[in-house]
Amino acid sequence: MTAPQFPFGQSVIWQPTDTYLQHSRLKRFMDRHSISTFDDLMARSTSDIAWFWEAVFEDLGVEFYAPYTQVVDLSRGIQWPEWCAGAKLNSVHNCLDKWIGTPTEQRIAIRWEGEEGTVRNLTYGETYHAVNQVAAALLAQGLGKGDVMGLYMPMTPEVVIALLAIAKIGGIILPLFSGFGAGAIASRLADADAKALFVADGQYRRGKPLAMKSIADEALAEVETVQTVIVYPRIGLDLALVPDRDIWWDDFVAGQPTDVPTEHTAAEDPIMLIYTSGTTGRPKGAVHTHCGFPIKAAQDMAHGFDIQPDDTMYWMSDMGWMMGPWEVFGTLVLGASMLLYDGAPDYPDVDRVWALVARHRVTALGVAPTFVRAMMAHGDEPVQRHDITSLRILGSTGEAWNPAPWLWFFETVGRGEAPIINYSGGTEISGGIVMGNVLLPLKPCAFSGPAPGMAIDVVDDNGQSVRGEVGELVIRQPWIGMTRGFWNDPQRYLDAYWSRFPDVWVHGDFAAVDEDGLYYILGRSDDTIKVAGKRVGPAEVESVLVSHAAVTEAAAIGVPDDVKGQSIVAFVVLRADVVPDAALQADLIQWVAETIGKPLAPKAVYRVRDIPKTRNAKVMRRVIRAAYLGEPPGNLAALVNPDAVDEIRALRD
Repeated sequence: MTAPQFPFGQSVIWQPTDTYLQHSRLKRFMDRHSISTFDDLMARSTSDIAWFWEAVFEDLGVEFYAPYTQVVDLSRGIQWPEWCAGAKLNSVHNCLDKWIGTPTEQRIAIRWEGEEGTVRNLTYGETYHAVNQVAAALLAQGLGKGDVMGLYMPMTPEVVIALLAIAKIGGIILPLFSGFGAGAIASRLADADAKALFVADGQYRRGKPLAMKSIADEALAEVETVQTVIVYPRIGLDLALVPDRDIWWDDFVAGQPTDVPTEHTAAEDPIMLIYTSGTTGRPKGAVHTHCGFPIKAAQDMAHGFDIQPDDTMYWMSDMGWMMGPWEVFGTLVLGASMLLYDGAPDYPDVDRVWALVARHRVTALGVAPTFVRAMMAHGDEPVQRHDITSLRILGSTGEAWNPAPWLWFFETVGRGEAPIINYSGGTEISGGIVMGNVLLPLKPCAFSGPAPGMAIDVVDDNGQSVRGEVGELVIRQPWIGMTRGFWNDPQRYLDAYWSRFPDVWVHGDFAAVDEDGLYYILGRSDDTIKVAGKRVGPAEVESVLVSHAAVTEAAAIGVPDDVKGQSIVAFVVLRADVVPDAALQADLIQWVAETIGKPLAPKAVYRVRDIPKTRNAKVMRRVIRAAYLGEPPGNLAALVNPDAVDEIRALRD
């Protein structure tokens, strides 16, 4: 493996101030347990995992209906831990029920804004009563514990209410990306044997109504198990409902009680299936439990993002991706507020997100680096139109950073004061593997360290720890949020994460640790490009390209080469005022050659209008590679911009 040239050599740019230190939930946690340094916390949290997670329960105020007999039982092996053995726990109790009758009942739980400008706020008490009505209606339909129910809805308060109602009665939540096509919806509902589906009539995107119910109907023609469909009228489409199956939301909840007992589920009962797509094969249904996903989400939010009860968090996501349920469970367990926005982040103008922050006094903002790169192209002025001084925490996930966009986000949006809590993990993790926090210094693009409780390492091809060079990110101890396997496919789960090194979770990320112990994620390890024996992560090439004055976005892939094994091909989005020509392409190739070495210079750099990515701005390199090589691109359901695939495919014609 080659020594990484990006982003090493960066200097510390942010140090925790007294304000952050005195306010910090993580510091209070450490003080409570007489732990003086973060390194000491990591050592104890990963060597005595039972102590740590029990301490987290106490810190989060987690309430059980019946106590556990053992924090974690590893008798089936590290791959199959049982957490909170013997306990009864429903996460909805910890999200809503426990706050009723306390001052939190009157606090705003959900802040919402639609693209068209509509604003709604729901208190914890109002959310509690709305969830109870939906839960009662589901029970009246004969639905209950163990039944899988899908959510195919935009980011409205009703998607949160439905999610919590399913969990309240012991059902299993199946979130679906609101931009999915019929095939993606049908495959997931069918694989899970779903019994019900919540759907909206449609949604707005850039001022235009987009139908959702008609797409769901097409999907449901292939899924016999779904017998109940609840339709929320988001945009007022005139729909014909399917008799004896479909019902309008208001009719569904009409006359239902606002106070319903919460099902006393076992702590390890499933609460959610989140399907993830790989490069091949059917999507994988990651299984999460009541004592798993919600607790890990809240712990990361508390110890990493320092979320307090008076905070409002806005994470740009969809409920179909992990960060949607993560925001819901994490904020509610902590008694904080979430902001949901249903619409395009740059409509009707590029300042929409900054306007949202100002209007709703957002204190913690989470975005993808790709979004920052796109906004950076418009300069500082759209940010400066708005008072965003409420922001005290910035967050990022989804993609590797490049220094220039990171610095722009830090200086222009964070005013050089708010730390960027870089966050990387995954659906199967229930949150983060590595992340920043408000106690440790920051360098551009870096993660301050592991998330507390995560026993991580970076290893070479033989599984040996390495520092100062690129390796595989691995986890050596179980954690409470780890998936309980893939739905109806345990062997696939073992093959995916546990087959390379004995009793070690291999996550599939390309990572490195610098001389100061800070971590860097450099892209998926299965995206790694190997040119004449030299390994390079695509993020390293992309970072160089976007540092060029002409480029706003970039994606790099490896393609077959008869001599070198692989060559690099790159795709760039140029600034609006740049005229593309052959001289610019040669300049970009030379720019990479001078920065990371001539052997790693791209064979070609193509200008494109857009780069294929998901709605949460994750660049889909495997789709780019397949399109460029003329191979089947696989499942495109997650793409927000499928036209970008056609543009890349045309480059080969």
